[in-house]
Amino acid sequence: MKADDLLRLIEVLHLEKDIPKEVIFRALEEALAAGVRKRLGVGEELVVRINRDTGEITMEDDEEEYEFDLADLGRIVAQAVKQGFQQRLREAERDVLFEEYEARIGQLVNGVVQRFDGDFLVVNLGKVEAIIGKEDRVKGETYNPGDRIRAIIVEVRKDGSRVKILASRTHPDLVRRLFELEVPEINDGIIEIKRVVREPGYRTKMAVLSQDPKIDSIGACVGVRGSRIKAVIDELRGERIDIIKWSDSLETLIMNGLKPAVIHLDNIYPDVDTRSAVVLVDEDQQSLAIGKRGQNVRLASRLCGWDIDIKTRAQWEAEESGVPMPQAAGEGYGDQLPEGAGEGEDQGAGG
Repeated sequence: MKADDLLRLIEVLHLEKDIPKEVIFRALEEALAAGVRKRLGVGEELVVRINRDTGEITMEDDEEEYEFDLADLGRIVAQAVKQGFQQRLREAERDVLFEEYEARIGQLVNGVVQRFDGDFLVVNLGKVEAIIGKEDRVKGETYNPGDRIRAIIVEVRKDGSRVKILASRTHPDLVRRLFELEVPEINDGIIEIKRVVREPGYRTKMAVLSQDPKIDSIGACVGVRGSRIKAVIDELRGERIDIIKWSDSLETLIMNGLKPAVIHLDNIYPDVDTRSAVVLVDEDQQSLAIGKRGQNVRLASRLCGWDIDIKTRAQWEAEESGVPMPQAAGEGYGDQLPEGAGEGEDQGAGG
């Protein structure tokens, strides 16, 4: 191969595989050096260098440097050089993809469903495939080959000569990224998403804060006639989303987090030592505050980072006086969410 042809080959590989030219040069130098060492029976002191400007190949050892012709390799050694170069090229391509997608961990990606591989859903992202495990898919969501899908990259790792990308549809950041797409004020830094908690497929609570007192953070996320939040709910296939105002005051955050139940600030009693709070509610608000199978209070607890115990004043006074009380309907909210829980609830934003 002539020097000019070699440079053109490297240029083509650079453009097709998006691998830096210097990486390709080094991969070819290493493959050539390995082949020559094998043919001549010499050690690591022999190295091969390619002139980046002219494409000329030279060999050097501890004593001298001299020109080298690829035709001198012989067919068998040339084949070994080719295989070695291809292997190094695959590794270089893997490293480029790894660096690209590792920088995108936590970001939203769009892909096309390719196939099922056991419990994994294989998604084509263009340059590479991602897999979504069973635990990272929402119950009830079904996909067929050819369907478009959005997910969050959660992990990227090297697997031999390939890059393995793990994606998720259940991660809370999926909701965060979808709102970033729909609400320009978030990308502009006017509205900040402080925290997102989620029970995938059922309900999400998202706390937001406006840096501009003239802009309503909840209204901006909901959009005119609910257009913005509807786009996110549609992508999540009907998952309910409660948007609340963030507050640095724990009591206010708990009050907002338990919406749609009506809570009064003076009925919230936090215990700093145990990071728990007792919240007293009117009887007609108790089941709403707890939610189906405890979903509402469980998400509010995760949003605030404190354990929340919902009681009516009668229950609280009876416990304080030592009088046993029967378990109220809707209690037991520490249980896991059963299949089908949360269905039939209206979608929308909590104020």
